Amino acid sequence: MSPDPNTTVRENGAERRTRLANERTYLAWWRTSMTAFAVSLGAGRLIPALTKAQKVPSIVLGAGFGLLGVAFVLYGLRRESVVSRAIDRGEFARPEGNVLIALTVVGVLLGLGVVADVLASA
Repeated sequence: MSPDPNTTVRENGAERRTRLANERTYLAWWRTSMTAFAVSLGAGRLIPALTKAQKVPSIVLGAGFGLLGVAFVLYGLRRESVVSRAIDRGEFARPEGNVLIALTVVGVLLGLGVVADVLASA
């Protein structure tokens, strides 16, 4: 009976720490997505309900943050998988630059949208 590849003892301490760091990073993507989902609810539901501000911009911002949260979950899973395979090969997997740029642009646009929404309701 061959040993389960998930429980082999062949990994040295550094490799185990690297795998655990990869797992923590994956969980950080999840935490970030949960934050985006919370902001989505706040921007899209709570702010329009509690203020007399126009509802459409807040709803659009809320939906945007919700979609950003979904992107974080999906990219976190992809990144965990890519890094795990790289560790198996003894290599380093750089993050995909185009994905990081896209997430940054979306984050900046949503942030500017929040600023505009706050200023418009003042």
